[in-house]
Amino acid sequence: MAKGQKVLFLGVYGMEVVECGGALAKNVLSGGESYASIMLCRETSQPQVKNAAEVLGVKEVSFLNFQYGTVDLSVESKKKIIKVIREVKPDIIITQDPEHSFHDLDPDRRPAMTLLLESIALASRDFALEDLPGLAPHPIPTIYYMTPHHPNTVVDITEVWEKKERAMDTLESQLEFSGTHFEQMLDSKAAEALYPGFSKLSSYHEKGRAIHKVLDKAVHVYHGLATHGHYAFAEAYRREGNFHLSELIQ
Repeated sequence: MAKGQKVLFLGVYGMEVVECGGALAKNVLSGGESYASIMLCRETSQPQVKNAAEVLGVKEVSFLNFQYGTVDLSVESKKKIIKVIREVKPDIIITQDPEHSFHDLDPDRRPAMTLLLESIALASRDFALEDLPGLAPHPIPTIYYMTPHHPNTVVDITEVWEKKERAMDTLESQLEFSGTHFEQMLDSKAAEALYPGFSKLSSYHEKGRAIHKVLDKAVHVYHGLATHGHYAFAEAYRREGNFHLSELIQ
């Protein structure tokens, strides 16, 4: 990304701020401004997500306070997201991958994806101008989809890897939930193979963090150094549409 970019992350769940936190942090290091807005995040978890965003250098994180199981395509729902886009006026939007959302069994992912894309499109048109006074239409920016099934872009996050890991450390509720999930899903031998000493960890929080460390490193090394990559750690994205270049680049 060029210097001075405004990047807006439109997320469904709070942990996604950290999942694309490398790109957000790198943008800040390059002199840009990174913002985040989350659709679904429990009130008790919001301070933790704010702390994670702060570690990453995100300038502002907002919570749209949608309700679980009720995400829809109503005009009011669209206006919530359009308001954020027109306020921030981003050059780049990062959001969830449409293809991924269809296969993910997390609730609300599918309606959220349609709502996000509709809102991005409407944000550039003369829609709801009277209801959002002072907020002019903002042209559709470049869109990158996070954690895609079929990436066409990787971002070198080696420089901010430790920062991303520290941001993950702040998500205590998520880590406790993950610890419970991993202990139920994995048999004891598999858990020990992934993280030697897993059975001796005393809390679900510790167990969740232990497995996330293994998963995080595996995923980011795979997209970074493995498969003939160039970077130690990388985040994968899929850019919407073609890359428009004046000439070929390396």
